[in-house]
Amino acid sequence: MSAMHGSDAVNDVEGTPEAQSTLVALIKAAFPHETVPDSAYERTADIVQKQAEESAWLRLKLAQGLDSLQALAGGRFHELTTLEALPLLLRIQHTTYFGFVRQTVVVTLYEDEEVWEALGYEGPSFDKGGYIDRGFDDLDWLPEPRIEEYDGEPLQEVVSDLPASASTSSTRGAAVPAGQSSARAGRVGNRRKGQA
Repeated sequence: MSAMHGSDAVNDVEGTPEAQSTLVALIKAAFPHETVPDSAYERTADIVQKQAEESAWLRLKLAQGLDSLQALAGGRFHELTTLEALPLLLRIQHTTYFGFVRQTVVVTLYEDEEVWEALGYEGPSFDKGGYIDRGFDDLDWLPEPRIEEYDGEPLQEVVSDLPASASTSSTRGAAVPAGQSSARAGRVGNRRKGQA
């Protein structure tokens, strides 16, 4: 948690357990996963706090944002369910601090190996020789494909002989390079050696 609690704090909330629990609740509401443990959300909140401390402006915005979020929720944002928190998140979705939290969480939460395990991601396979022998082509979630030969009436040709008007010969002139008019292209083409 932030070391800014006390006289250096932006407001009464910054660096408090209340701010931390509000931030964790904010992340959980914005990125809800039933199987992701709270510890992963708490680690992500710590990273958000740490990155905010690198900029006085972000630190200020985050502290004020968490304080205002608590105010919007009547001081109990961390007690709200995801559905109860959603309207409040929609109200703050365009704020600077929410954008900062969102962009930080998108990267950090989904880099957490505990989250990978909770979501069923086995992690990168490069160090294990790639996915080729690790079930990359497992299709057990699809129905078995139907493989049969067609034994009905003979099929009619959809495209038969093309009419004469649909020939591929063109009546258009030669292509003109881009940026050059056809009139100029004609002059250049008809110019003889020695003519200006």
